[in-house]
Amino acid sequence: MCLETRVMVGHYYPYCPQPDLTVGLTSHTNPGVITLLLQDRIGGLQVKHSDEWVDVAPVPGALVVNIGDILQIMSNDKYKSMDHRVLANPSREPRVLIAVFCNPSNHENVFGPFPELVSSDKPAAFQQFTFSEYMRRFFTKELDGKSLINYFMA
Repeated sequence: MCLETRVMVGHYYPYCPQPDLTVGLTSHTNPGVITLLLQDRIGGLQVKHSDEWVDVAPVPGALVVNIGDILQIMSNDKYKSMDHRVLANPSREPRVLIAVFCNPSNHENVFGPFPELVSSDKPAAFQQFTFSEYMRRFFTKELDGKSLINYFMA
């Protein structure tokens, strides 16, 4: 029930003559369940690891799989959605990324940690909510580096 809706997005990053003065896409986590990303050979994707930005080197023919916020919530923090960003393109050649966002189709279903992953030793880290509530919050919030899951913590 969590992967029925798929949205494909193409990201086009033209040459940027001063890439040190801008960011292609600011720090954020993906709101859905899983995101599949196909990078071209130019790269530019970075993930945050221990408060440092690390390049995700493109591997020909490989997909990058991002855990989304909804999967982090359902797993009661066992799986983590990662802060990531995309740098401006310093290459003279345009950069193209293709992403497929996988989301629940029924926006009125209630989401929260799976009951099997909640115990007295590991209480629910998140509240229950509908996907429509979640996406309403997503579209009224800017990608400001603060994960959307912070709004739904227990």
